[in-house]
Amino acid sequence: MAVKNKPAITFRKGRLTKSTLIDLYTKLLWPRLIEEKMINLLRQGRISKWFSGIGQEAIPVGVTAALEKDDFIFPMHRDLGVFTTREIPFKRLLSQWLGKPNGFTKGRDRSFHFGAPEYGIVGMISHLGPQLSLADGTALAFKIKKEKRIAVAFTGDGGTSQGEFHEALNVAAVWELPAIFVIEHNGYGLSTPNNEQFKAKQLADRAKGFGMESVVIDGNNILEVYTTIKKIAADVRKNPRPILVECMTFRMFGHEMASGTKYVPKDLLAAWKLKDPIDNYEQYLLDEGFLAQAEVEKMKKAIKKEIQEAVDVMEDEPNIIPNVETEMTDIYAPYHQITTPPSQPTTELRFVDAIADGMNEAMQKHQNLVLMGQDIAGYGGVFKVTDGLLDKYGADRVRNTPLCESAILGAALGLSIQGMKAMVEMQFADFVTVGFNQIINNLAKVHYRWQQNADVVVRMPTGAGMAAGPFHSQSNEAWFTHTPGLKVLYPSNPTDAKGMLLAAFEDPNPILFFEHKALYRSIKADVPQGYYTTEIGKAATAHVGQQAVIITYGMGVIWAKKLVEAQSLDVEILDLRTLLPLDYEAIDLAVKKTNRVLLLHEDTLFGGIGGELSAYISEHLFEYLDAPIIRVASLDTPIPFQAELEKQFLAEKRLEERLMELLAY
Repeated sequence: MAVKNKPAITFRKGRLTKSTLIDLYTKLLWPRLIEEKMINLLRQGRISKWFSGIGQEAIPVGVTAALEKDDFIFPMHRDLGVFTTREIPFKRLLSQWLGKPNGFTKGRDRSFHFGAPEYGIVGMISHLGPQLSLADGTALAFKIKKEKRIAVAFTGDGGTSQGEFHEALNVAAVWELPAIFVIEHNGYGLSTPNNEQFKAKQLADRAKGFGMESVVIDGNNILEVYTTIKKIAADVRKNPRPILVECMTFRMFGHEMASGTKYVPKDLLAAWKLKDPIDNYEQYLLDEGFLAQAEVEKMKKAIKKEIQEAVDVMEDEPNIIPNVETEMTDIYAPYHQITTPPSQPTTELRFVDAIADGMNEAMQKHQNLVLMGQDIAGYGGVFKVTDGLLDKYGADRVRNTPLCESAILGAALGLSIQGMKAMVEMQFADFVTVGFNQIINNLAKVHYRWQQNADVVVRMPTGAGMAAGPFHSQSNEAWFTHTPGLKVLYPSNPTDAKGMLLAAFEDPNPILFFEHKALYRSIKADVPQGYYTTEIGKAATAHVGQQAVIITYGMGVIWAKKLVEAQSLDVEILDLRTLLPLDYEAIDLAVKKTNRVLLLHEDTLFGGIGGELSAYISEHLFEYLDAPIIRVASLDTPIPFQAELEKQFLAEKRLEERLMELLAY
């Protein structure tokens, strides 16, 4: 019902036409009336949860209406107006919220945790900040392709406390990306008031620290939001750069409906209720004669009717029927791997040179491949793997990054959403911890959730043996083998390193590519020249034997071969090469052939992949065993710096003794 007093908001139409003014009003009505219906359904127990954006509609509606249809938007869970303004059918949204088959996530995620690239929308995950970094990557794709498009990402005032907010804005500023970051400043982070979140007078002031422009606007004034974003967007298209827009508003309901608003002073709620964006705008249109009351009622009635019809239809839409095969199939993006055999002569290369050669071949083959990492451009990376690529392929495709691992990993996914490929180099695998969320919760789950592939390779220089201490020597591959949706590769020789790296760039799924630092310049092999690929998911026999099998990977292969060959032992060595997915067929054959198994890895013992392999063999191959399975791994301690302590820590120290135990059993 429209307010009867003078509007609490001052509207200035400027040059906006009557049709635009009415269109904005219609766009505002849709999310409000949908929400009112959803709150009723919640109270009836027909939906389980709802995050209300009532009182904030002018921001998502005004921003979205001001953009071009092919701009990309990264909204939050109170931004229903983004989805309705982009005209996603309400029936489809309702299917999503109710976990029906016609939803965007097949019942695997809720509310606005989905992407709809066909509508130019990529939704959030529960961690709030990561979508800002995805917007960086999408904006980077627009810039590289020289497209006059913009990425717009939303966050709340509470979300600005997260590190991802600062990383994403810093990257956008340094790279001068065509992006608009919108803060919906609604007073509370769940129940925590602003004075317990930050000390800045206005969050827009933070832009100065990033060298960015910013503006503060009335987020409840639809015309101010619309005209401001329209002007900024036009300017950013001409002069690409990020801009921060702080929209002052208020959340009229709890963080989610069940949590309530007891922590909000009643007079504050009352004051903001007078500033309701829809009631005030409606009164303005009535007062100025742009609409008559009868027209208002007719519009509301028509929208309510359409909403109710969709709700009625949903009663008859079938529920999802759980199917294990479907669930397992959707973990990865569809991909039929076809290997390319070597076709040129070989050249003796060190491990590091084979990786570098593979990088160069990949850049030639995939013109949409972008390399990102700290010091990888002019400096060539700390291990010189990317040395010379900047001169060959230019600064657009070979990019130094700030110390913002999480933002860069998110940007890699943003590039993939726009059909590009990305490689992110962790300077050391240890440093991936600060980007863990993007890998585990975005890259790994994005296809399972809403069928978006993540065409991203993360290169991980890993391992000990260089007396580099606990922050430059960890073997952390097992963290990722536990995460469905990722692929984990770990070559042990130069030939595989090049072939598997090139195969990784062909695969449209997210891949963690581990490269043992101690192997970079310590081993050589005859590596085929030119382009070839080595099949992902297939183990290889590194040494033939009958009495036992050592199942291992990476540096473990080197240790095992050194011992077996030095003592002329009749022991098979199975190089896993791919840790996720595992080659169970090769494991089966090796165990059945030798009947004795030693599992070797450089990672610590507890929780290492050896435990999973041991469980698999015990469960499926027990009758073929002539001796207990033996695991050999590094000590369950952090990796020490001092050389003798490091030798004691590493699995190689105990390998010979345990292998002899196995053979003598």
